[in-house]
Amino acid sequence: MFKEFKEFIARGNVVDLAVAVVVGAAFTQVVNAFAQGILMQLVAALFDQPDFGALSIRIRGTDIVYGAFINAVINFLIVAVAMFLVVKGLNTLQKLRSKAEEEEQEPAETEVQLLTQIRDALVGRES
Repeated sequence: MFKEFKEFIARGNVVDLAVAVVVGAAFTQVVNAFAQGILMQLVAALFDQPDFGALSIRIRGTDIVYGAFINAVINFLIVAVAMFLVVKGLNTLQKLRSKAEEEEQEPAETEVQLLTQIRDALVGRES
């Protein structure tokens, strides 16, 4: 059983998943710090209120606290934008990498074409 567990843990997928979870947790802290420390402060400057958590409305003797929902929506939008920018950046890097690989392959194809032309010329001489 220990051997099977060791094989399971040694699989690349498990290690990749563990790394993704750790990096995701660290990234969450960065995004939350950015959201709370910078963007929410900008929102506070616009609306003269640094935290919407206390916003509420009273209807028939019941307090409906909608400020926490506003905070959650703003944080969600910030995380969504941050993730979009990260994915967009990765896609751009991947496209640049693909172009570089294609450019590296083009000389190889040109060499093959030149060798084919040389072969055909030599065959033409022999005839």
